[in-house]
Amino acid sequence: MGDRAVSAADWLDEADSASPWHEASVVVAGLGRSGFAAADALLERHAKVLLVDDSDSEENQDKAKLLGILGAEARIGPGSSATLPEDTDLVVTSPGWRPVWPLLAQAAERGIPIWGETELAWRFMHPDKVVPWLAVTGTNGKTTTTQMLESMLAAAGLKVACVGNIGRPVLEAINDEVDYDVFAVELSSFQLHWSPSLRLHSAAVLNLHDDHLEWYAHADEPAAAYAADKARIYHQVTHSCVYNVADPATEAMVEKADVVEGARAIGFTLGVPGPSMLGVVDDLLVDRAFIAQRQSSAIPLAGVADVVPNAPHNIENALAAAALARSFGVPATAIAEGLRNLHLGGHRIETVATHQGITWVDDSKATNPHAANSSLRAFEQVVWVAGGQAKGVTFDELVTTHAQRLRGAVLLGIDRDLIATALARHAPDVPVIVIDSSDTGAMAQAVAAAGSLAQAGDTVLLAPGCASKDMWSGYDARGDDFAAAVHELIGAQD
Repeated sequence: MGDRAVSAADWLDEADSASPWHEASVVVAGLGRSGFAAADALLERHAKVLLVDDSDSEENQDKAKLLGILGAEARIGPGSSATLPEDTDLVVTSPGWRPVWPLLAQAAERGIPIWGETELAWRFMHPDKVVPWLAVTGTNGKTTTTQMLESMLAAAGLKVACVGNIGRPVLEAINDEVDYDVFAVELSSFQLHWSPSLRLHSAAVLNLHDDHLEWYAHADEPAAAYAADKARIYHQVTHSCVYNVADPATEAMVEKADVVEGARAIGFTLGVPGPSMLGVVDDLLVDRAFIAQRQSSAIPLAGVADVVPNAPHNIENALAAAALARSFGVPATAIAEGLRNLHLGGHRIETVATHQGITWVDDSKATNPHAANSSLRAFEQVVWVAGGQAKGVTFDELVTTHAQRLRGAVLLGIDRDLIATALARHAPDVPVIVIDSSDTGAMAQAVAAAGSLAQAGDTVLLAPGCASKDMWSGYDARGDDFAAAVHELIGAQD
């Protein structure tokens, strides 16, 4: 591989921003937002950068052209990622690329390091722009909890950036002309898989349920591989490992974690908290962890009413965010203020309309069965709108749990029959309407069908339990179509 590649291999294991990146040949796999940020940061440090993406979309072409002006080489279009160049020292991959992807498999076989943008950001933050990370992962609730955390930190007067899987690459924040006090970081299992060096101030795993099993299909036990990546977030935590008391798998992760001596295990619960926990007492969120008298008392942080919506799973999110914020020294008053100041993005148990006694709710963000479970348990009588890309999971447990509250179900999307089969098996008396259309009018058909099943007092709930990209560009577009169809239906009824 030549003298240059050998010398890069000598220092990559311990690489940071001050390393001789001009010696390194780096392949950036994927030209999404994180890939663009990674390529830009590497070029700034004079690395030799090759961009690889099998999609030659107009957006990718524009990004490749811009990065080409800065010195990158680009290979985009079908088949571009089939072969890893011989002189490659490092691959920086998009989180969505699976380990079995030929380019990544070749890198692994040749012993070439594979990092994600998150790992690169952690490295490039050192040695002179180090910012503490408070990080959140879990099957569901990551984005909401990270936004809650950001709002609490800001209410305490701290300069905070909300980054990671939430949409903004960490590298972008590192390059801001702002001296941040702290980062609120959402991390997916994919990002954690490609980030071996993270050493976080505090971290939380909100919950663990089967999801993204298609990404882990290469593993002997996909669910175990998914869980192992989630558990990585606790590795070498310096202050607090936050876990869900109601989810023993998260506590087991903490027990097995290799943390810095002195790091604490902090639980959160919807019940009365024990010592070193946050919980709920008399409609108050309380802290029995970050006070000197935790063996005998607790202090109030906020009211349950400050959590909007105050569905049980969202109160859990608030408690997890509060635990992370308190681990960073945020005062109790800022917890309540942060919750009250919070304005979450749409499509999270969002009431679209109430008409003729029927409430229409958009929870398009519920992209797996566990998220749909959290949504369904918030309502008494539900006409359930569900379906999409199931990602290798099943719906039997979800249907069994909520069969008694289902007034009916309307199913659409590529894996609609999987849910229909679960309903037939475990809730045979529930009326089911299947929408076979996959065009842009499918959601309007689904909403009309749901309206035909709903009665006064019911909630029509879009909680798909599935990803959206079989029919939409994302869960937000799916939710927008649902809301538009609801308003059109209501308008026609008036």
